[in-house]
Amino acid sequence: MDAANILKPALARGEFQVIGATTPDEYRKYIEKDSALERRFQPVWVEEPDVNTTIEILKGLRQRYEEHHNVKISDEAIEQAVKLTHKYIQDRFLPDKAIDVLDQAAARKAMQTGSAGEDREKKIKELEAKVKELEEMAKKLEEEGKVEEWEKCEDEIKKLKKELLILKNSKDKSEKKVEVTGEDIAEVVSRWTGIPVQKMLEEEKKKLLSMEEHLHKRVVGQDEAVRAVSEAIRRARAGVSDPRRPLGSFLFLGPTGVGKTELAKTLAEFLFGDEDAIIRLDMSEFKEEHSVAKLIGAPPGYVGYEEGGKLTEAVRRKPYSVILLDEVEKAHPRVFDLFLQVLDDGRLTDSQGRTVSFRNTVIIMTSNIGSEYLRDLMERYNPRFEALSRKLNELDEKKKKGEIDEKTYEKERREVLKERDKLEEEFSREFEDAKKKVLDVVKHTFRPEFLNRIDEIVVFHPLKWEHILSIVDILINNLRVRLKDKQLDIELTERAKDLLGRRGFDQVMGARPLKRLIQKEIENKLSSMILRGDVKEGDTVVVDAEEGEFKLKKK
Repeated sequence: MDAANILKPALARGEFQVIGATTPDEYRKYIEKDSALERRFQPVWVEEPDVNTTIEILKGLRQRYEEHHNVKISDEAIEQAVKLTHKYIQDRFLPDKAIDVLDQAAARKAMQTGSAGEDREKKIKELEAKVKELEEMAKKLEEEGKVEEWEKCEDEIKKLKKELLILKNSKDKSEKKVEVTGEDIAEVVSRWTGIPVQKMLEEEKKKLLSMEEHLHKRVVGQDEAVRAVSEAIRRARAGVSDPRRPLGSFLFLGPTGVGKTELAKTLAEFLFGDEDAIIRLDMSEFKEEHSVAKLIGAPPGYVGYEEGGKLTEAVRRKPYSVILLDEVEKAHPRVFDLFLQVLDDGRLTDSQGRTVSFRNTVIIMTSNIGSEYLRDLMERYNPRFEALSRKLNELDEKKKKGEIDEKTYEKERREVLKERDKLEEEFSREFEDAKKKVLDVVKHTFRPEFLNRIDEIVVFHPLKWEHILSIVDILINNLRVRLKDKQLDIELTERAKDLLGRRGFDQVMGARPLKRLIQKEIENKLSSMILRGDVKEGDTVVVDAEEGEFKLKKK
């Protein structure tokens, strides 16, 4: 006989009263099915309290937790516990999650002060034992008439008693209850979520205001993309945008190797303190209609039901991340139907009925559609920009060698810069035309209801010669940072930089081959030099180019 059948007769006779607590799912599963049991109870649906109500609940519980942990809990700590958990912890409800965070913060504070107190108590006992031992020795020396030794012993006793008094006074002060602050709460929420503490407090405001500067350290030549992403993130963090939607959603368009994926990685590192806080899905794997099940999990009864979906499980494990959907145009239309809900409501229900929140994610979709228009632009203009850049370098070389005077140098340099400005204007006009063509292709490829839910559609600029050289600088600086551990440095001549730019950039692949070229021509040769002992700590390696070959030598 189950508990329901035991309870029903007693409840019918009114012999005793029962207050039960359960979840809506369990109520439907166990109680609603039994109509005789259900009619004995009056259901009272308890909704999640709002932020202000939860703050009042925690203030009511404050004394209990203060007495239990022997700490003082500030109003700021209570407010932060509610506000931070409401904002950053989506898979639990108020007041439960706020109470847990407050409890853990109070316990951590009590333990930190407790360990210091234990060390102090141990030291006091050691000093008291030492004083007692010296007092016995002093008494013995006095009886024996050893005046000089007795005086030394008395001096030592005075010194130890003074030290003992200081320790006891500090003990009295420390016995005053320590206070749990907003920072202690942020520390606990940080441990739960993986978001660095400074991302939640005052420092975040400063970082957000200089977000473009941070992103530009790794992403070159994409001012429009960086600005669009930064503005969308600032809107979300300031609480201006809809809190039910993801932090930001973007469609990045452009040829391969122009920085789309690099911007996604840089954004993950900026927002969540870790470049690996990125969930990457190749959308060419979701071409078939049934592939929707891969994202949210197989239906009950099918193989893989217990495993969950690729997307929903990844977001459940890493709710604070950048979701990168590569080559999004290759996905089946039903997959886009799924993302309509994510982009609009910031949540998705998996095959097991669990609701997964996307409200703390940034969704970035990349696509190469229409990139032939941008590639054509690169093929026509890059050689011209490269030629002008080379002219400026040649003028600088001539001036260094004294082959031309200052007046001639300034005149010829002005002419080249004027020509470059003219070319920039011409390129900008053609880029705007190419951009319109790309956006037309996008409008014909994706449905309006999908495009309307995206925060920003960004067309990435083709990389110009100056951008390629900037990428060379960034990659060489990364190598320089790695060499610091070995106390080595590396320098690049203008000729080597120019050769890396020309051989490492491809009109189809963009700047992707550049990493491989640096690995093959510089890192491999440098590794051999280190292993042979040709370079040692404190040395600088110079990379030069002669007759189309890279030469490495010790400075």
